[in-house]
Amino acid sequence: MDNGLSRASAGAPPAPILLVVEDLIFLSKIQQTAAQTGIQVESAEITQVRERILSSLPPAVIFDLNHRSGKAVEAARSVKTDPATSRVRVLGFLSHVQTDLARQAREAGLDQVMARSTFSQRLPDLLRELAQP
Repeated sequence: MDNGLSRASAGAPPAPILLVVEDLIFLSKIQQTAAQTGIQVESAEITQVRERILSSLPPAVIFDLNHRSGKAVEAARSVKTDPATSRVRVLGFLSHVQTDLARQAREAGLDQVMARSTFSQRLPDLLRELAQP
């Protein structure tokens, strides 16, 4: 899928998927899975997501919707509503019992919203899918 910000045409190596995840254990799990599947990932601060997208042209951003700041949905919405970044794919994961937060995330325009358990089970395949330009 062309996100409108592809680096492939410039002959540059693919940009890493950005991870907005504070839970260090879960972040480590994502990073290890990415390394095993040959996918590049990079951690990003929630306050710097837009700037990081514009500077690195990632194929996707993964948000932990339970981010301690309480602003993950707002940050994801800003990515999806800004014409300069709106074509970047955004995936958010959360606890399966947070149905209101899942609804808010879908309304914010996230491309995928899923329970943390589903995200964990599908992680290698999800990373491969999200890494495609």
